[in-house]
Amino acid sequence: MLRDDALVGVLGIADRLRTDARATVAALTELTGRPPALLTGDNERAARLLAAEVGITDVRAGLLPQDKVAAVREWEAEGRRVLVVGDGVNDAPALAAAHTGIAMGRAGSDLALETADAVVVRDELATVPAVVALSRTARRLVVQNLVIAGVFITVLVAWDLIGTLPLPLGVAGHEGSTVIVGLNGLRLLREHAWPGSSVKDIA
Repeated sequence: MLRDDALVGVLGIADRLRTDARATVAALTELTGRPPALLTGDNERAARLLAAEVGITDVRAGLLPQDKVAAVREWEAEGRRVLVVGDGVNDAPALAAAHTGIAMGRAGSDLALETADAVVVRDELATVPAVVALSRTARRLVVQNLVIAGVFITVLVAWDLIGTLPLPLGVAGHEGSTVIVGLNGLRLLREHAWPGSSVKDIA
């Protein structure tokens, strides 16, 4: 600020980190084995200052929406599976281009919320690693359930072809496999399957 052409004050404006930003970056790095990258349309100097505070070294600033999509495509071409987290209209194309897009619900634009594969209802970054961990657990359970069902069906069919499978036993074996698969899937509802969050935080 100037008074009579003399400098009397300076007004500084800076972005503030969310309280859980550093812990979220650390958790994602541990889960994926690779630190996250920051794609932003903001000023490069400001972006690098914030990124340095949370341990992000790959910073791409001053990006337009198409530039973010190009970065996602670049990583995909390298054989990576890309997760994008965003909340703005400018993030929507990258959310759509990524293998998985997560939108932050409270502050997220309507376009970002509609484009994303998952929406974090509460505006807490710590929920993002929980989503990643939960999705991996869900995938393991799906594979386990396919194996369980396949083994039961194979045994029942082989038994019937080799010998004579009693009908009650066949029905019990088939329905029993269904019950086991269902109970195995219910493991996702256990509280410790949702680290750092709760079921109602994610949609």
